Amino acid sequence: MARRVVVALLGTVAWAPPGIDPVDWRAALAEDVVDLLAMLNEVETAVAVTPTDRRLADAVVWPDTAVYEVPEATPNAVFAALADAGYDQVAVIAGDAPDVPGLTIGKLLRPLTTRPVAVAPVEGDGPGLLGVATRLPVPAWLPALDLDTARPAAVRAAAPRPGDLAVTPAWRRLRGPADLAFLNPAVEGWETTRALLSGTALPR
Repeated sequence: MARRVVVALLGTVAWAPPGIDPVDWRAALAEDVVDLLAMLNEVETAVAVTPTDRRLADAVVWPDTAVYEVPEATPNAVFAALADAGYDQVAVIAGDAPDVPGLTIGKLLRPLTTRPVAVAPVEGDGPGLLGVATRLPVPAWLPALDLDTARPAAVRAAAPRPGDLAVTPAWRRLRGPADLAFLNPAVEGWETTRALLSGTALPR
């Protein structure tokens, strides 16, 4: 069986709800994403941050979670950091999707049995990806990716054949006020984000 790892990339969070400290908001999102990954089956999990955000990673990871310091908060930097770690497949997930279902992450990894790269878009018409997965070593044609600005069409255009890229189901990231409306209180998970939004979060 292929050795697979899912990495939460804790990049910059540009928006926070009014009245909520941006530092607390970013930490809540990160904690929920890390907790979600820890519940996944048949994969290893890790966190990637730039050196200036190491404190954030240490605050939210589980005791056995690996933390990789990367020079920039991009999927490509994560892939490079994992190049010699012995993995066959790696998926990088944005750190601001606290309610993403584990099934959605599983669907991002599944195409790698037949295709070298898969991307999960962000819901809506705007740019950005929820995540990207690739076999290792990374295909030479994979362009530099930014989870905030990349689009599946641009990644597909770089591939030698359109079928080299799988586009999997989209999910939302919490990047603006409109995204809050899609949070479903009936769905399990995202406890830390939920507590912060409801005003019941404990002081950090």
